[in-house]
Amino acid sequence: MGFLDRIQRRFGRQKSSAIKADVRMISGCQDAQTSADVSNVLSFRLPDPAGLAGGACTSTLLRVMYADHEAPEYALSFVQMLQAMRENLSSDGFSQIPQLTASHPIDVTAPFALAPEDCTGTKRALLIGINYVGHDPGELSGCHNDVLNIKEYIMNAHGFEEENITILLDDGVHTEPNRENILAAYRTLVEEAEEGDAVFCHYSGHGGRLRDDDWGEEEDGFDETLVPLDYIENGQIRDDDLFMTLVHPMKEGVMLTCLMDCCHSGTVLDLPYKYKADSSREAMEIDEGFNFGKLFGFVGQVFDADADTSDEE
Repeated sequence: MGFLDRIQRRFGRQKSSAIKADVRMISGCQDAQTSADVSNVLSFRLPDPAGLAGGACTSTLLRVMYADHEAPEYALSFVQMLQAMRENLSSDGFSQIPQLTASHPIDVTAPFALAPEDCTGTKRALLIGINYVGHDPGELSGCHNDVLNIKEYIMNAHGFEEENITILLDDGVHTEPNRENILAAYRTLVEEAEEGDAVFCHYSGHGGRLRDDDWGEEEDGFDETLVPLDYIENGQIRDDDLFMTLVHPMKEGVMLTCLMDCCHSGTVLDLPYKYKADSSREAMEIDEGFNFGKLFGFVGQVFDADADTSDEE
């Protein structure tokens, strides 16, 4: 038995302690790649585009899955969707490679969906768009538009209801997407989600990389990050924060799908299985660069936290 096989078997035994929900993430690019802010989304034939700018990943997904206000006539699989996104990005001059990562090897030839076909629970969503209004340099122009377009898409094509959609925008109207509010919104989502629910998270904004604050934890020496509005004062949101706040505590029986439209987003949720839209493969594989030692470390933290709680009781 090879090393990866042994690691996979160990992960299978310990997975329930670290990742209980069915988690999958679509990202606009790999860790080493930057995403792009599309200057004019009209070229993407979006459904009544909410402005003239948007993120390349979000705009391309909508171009493939919701052009002219309509879902495709035939359901597209994950493979077909991601490959179509890659082809569209490439034809428009973008080099980024969309990819799918997951907590377990899902069937990527199955139809793309944000909820199980037999979903019995509530469909909940958290949509975050940050234009960094007033920041110089760093201001973006399309992230608010991304959120409004995605909101229409998930309501009309996937049956999400407005009362179950939370929006964070730096527009002076919605809740401000600062570090505290973003993490609080993720925690609320986790607290409210129940077995049978489908949860969708969308982030459009800057993504970054910081030197790994736990030496040796990341293969490339960097933590991937989300960049909140107040990152200068209060710091960025590391992949470790996202895992411990959103991925790990999400309940068993919940299907969580995330769309991350930002730079360096390939492994920002620290999920071990990957499908990349750059080959003819039609199956997810273990990410050979994935740090299972880091994940097993998370499991140890969980056990320690549980033990502390038991002692207090």
